[in-house]
Amino acid sequence: MAWLTLIFAGLFEVAFTTSLKLADNFSNLKWSVAFFISICVSFYLLNQAIKTIPMGTAYAVWTGIGAAGTVLVGIFFFQEPANWLRIGFLMLLIGSIIGLKAVA
Repeated sequence: MAWLTLIFAGLFEVAFTTSLKLADNFSNLKWSVAFFISICVSFYLLNQAIKTIPMGTAYAVWTGIGAAGTVLVGIFFFQEPANWLRIGFLMLLIGSIIGLKAVA
């Protein structure tokens, strides 16, 4: 259950980074509220997950999910570059997340 909680915490990290971009320096109220809700939920879920999962592992997985998810959102929704090197390093990051789960 803690791993599922951690996955959702990472997904909410993607939500808060995406909301931060769309908040337009906090001038867009709807996305600003979404940012603050998402960041609170993400940190709450991370806090719940580290009750069971070692803190270092949980933090690395949380940031990895957030980073990988944010890169994918950038590629698919904000027309950020998707060259082979970038995709390769993204796959390396995802492999590292899976590796941390496998050894924890």
